[in-house]
Amino acid sequence: MNSSGRLDSLSDAFTKNFITFAVGLIINCINGAFVYTYCKSQVFQRDPRYVLYIHLVINDMILLTVSVMLQILTYSIPLTFAPCCILLLILVTTNKNSPLNLAGMAVERYIAVCRPLHHSQICTVQRAYALIALIWVVSFFPALTDVFITLATQPFAVFSSNVICYPSYVYNTPYHEAHSQVVQVLLLSFVFLTVIITYLKVLCAARAASGSNQASARNARNTILLHGVQLLICMLAFIAPFITIILVTMWPRGRTTIIFTSFLFNNVLPRLLSPLIYGVRDKKFSSHIRMHFCCKCLNSVEEKVKLVGPQRRSRLMLH
Repeated sequence: MNSSGRLDSLSDAFTKNFITFAVGLIINCINGAFVYTYCKSQVFQRDPRYVLYIHLVINDMILLTVSVMLQILTYSIPLTFAPCCILLLILVTTNKNSPLNLAGMAVERYIAVCRPLHHSQICTVQRAYALIALIWVVSFFPALTDVFITLATQPFAVFSSNVICYPSYVYNTPYHEAHSQVVQVLLLSFVFLTVIITYLKVLCAARAASGSNQASARNARNTILLHGVQLLICMLAFIAPFITIILVTMWPRGRTTIIFTSFLFNNVLPRLLSPLIYGVRDKKFSSHIRMHFCCKCLNSVEEKVKLVGPQRRSRLMLH
């Protein structure tokens, strides 16, 4: 059974789960390569910009893992209410972490361009970790509130019953709906205004700067613009259920396919954006990735050549 509550055939269920698992595994492997590069290079660990970036990547990996796990579990193993709430707690928290982290990264770029003399004092690694902790606290409380609303409105026996572990099915009371709308509007409005204001400030700084400062401001402006694009994709994830309802109403026979496609494009594939936008685009990060992985490939080839060499010599001596 999928998140729509409708049974799929065995072949359809296997195909959807295989696609979700394969795509999720590939994206997590790519993201894992960036995390590995960060952990191996102290130059990134001493820069708050990369600290925030790698937190975004790790957060996306957690979000993707839980999303794929829930997708597979809804097809295979019925979950009781309690473990489902725990998984949804992680899912909702990490989902709200992403836009807040984008806002933090946009502010850091604004300070680097518009307040360069104060950047080293304001943007430190310790403050970056403090901001990450604050982001988790701010995102965790709305997710925990959903659980408290369920405790207050549902009988306690519901926690031992089997459920379809999907947010709209578990948190289905009018209180949940009102709470979700308020939190989403406040969260996205705050992040959207932060990105817009920092972009305009950096844009003005780019026009006023000259030479290398202008190039640096232009790069920061483009980075914040990409923050805005990723924020729009985050917003798309929030409005995706309404789009899905419209599409299902228009094509009811393709209900399961529409819901699966919406899940794939709104919950799975966007997790690949962070490494593509920042890791590949950033020259320092991309050069370190090539250095780490290309050197490993060359070393493995050299080791194979060294092992093959003595074998060939021994064969020649025998002949």
